[in-house]
Amino acid sequence: MRLLELTDLVRRRDPAGHRLPVEVEAVVERLRASGQHRAARIARRLPARGGVLDDEAIDRLLVRVHCELQRLAEELQQGRRVAEQLAGWVDELRRADPGRSVRVVDVGCGIGYTLRWLAAHRALGKGVELVGVDLDRTLVSAAAERAAREGLDVRFLVGDAFDPGRAVTDPGHTIVISSGLLHHLPAEDLPAFFGRHGELGVFAFCHWDPVPGAWSTAGAWVFHRARMREPVSRHDGVLSVRRAHRAATLLAAARPALPGYEVSCVEGWPPALTQVLRPVIGVRR
Repeated sequence: MRLLELTDLVRRRDPAGHRLPVEVEAVVERLRASGQHRAARIARRLPARGGVLDDEAIDRLLVRVHCELQRLAEELQQGRRVAEQLAGWVDELRRADPGRSVRVVDVGCGIGYTLRWLAAHRALGKGVELVGVDLDRTLVSAAAERAAREGLDVRFLVGDAFDPGRAVTDPGHTIVISSGLLHHLPAEDLPAFFGRHGELGVFAFCHWDPVPGAWSTAGAWVFHRARMREPVSRHDGVLSVRRAHRAATLLAAARPALPGYEVSCVEGWPPALTQVLRPVIGVRR
């Protein structure tokens, strides 16, 4: 049975995107059914009214959780790693057509740390548009507020990044990225996720996610106990490593779905403590 993260359970929306009430007991029972009794105890302590989670309190909690996740990205120098991976692609696109801008789209951007880092450090130079997209309106608002306060040229949108014309308006000059998104997708949903890159015809993509394994799980436990204060952050942060997909699983999903792309994903050994995240990369031939 697939383990569940609390942040995946505390919000529900209908197909139109409207928020639905979440009953505490429903969350608790789902966690118990998957054998996650500690998570069930955390869920029972979440702010609620009349047995239903308090939307405003949950929104504030989720922003705090994502702020704590930013600490992990800072420790792992995720912004620098993404910049190093994207720099060559950006230069290639600039040389091919100097008059066109390059767009970097961050799928499931949360509070937008990666794009804000790239903008603050001018890591990719001029002529690069940075666009973050997330399904959660609260997180998008938090990302936009931080970018405005920091004086950064980054746009944040609510919705599905792969909706035609939404974020990817010039596919041939678009690079799609994410950090910590893939483990939220069941293995059976990965082919469709990767396939949408090819359907749009994006130039390249780079999705970073935890490397699964005993060493990374232990490291995540130590880090989250030392640096996180929210019980939800501690629980979900460690579980994200346990839920992460193996490189073989990612490649088996991506390569058949993207016949026009060179796809790679490497898990090195012995592992480095600073390489908890590794990317699955695709470049259009």
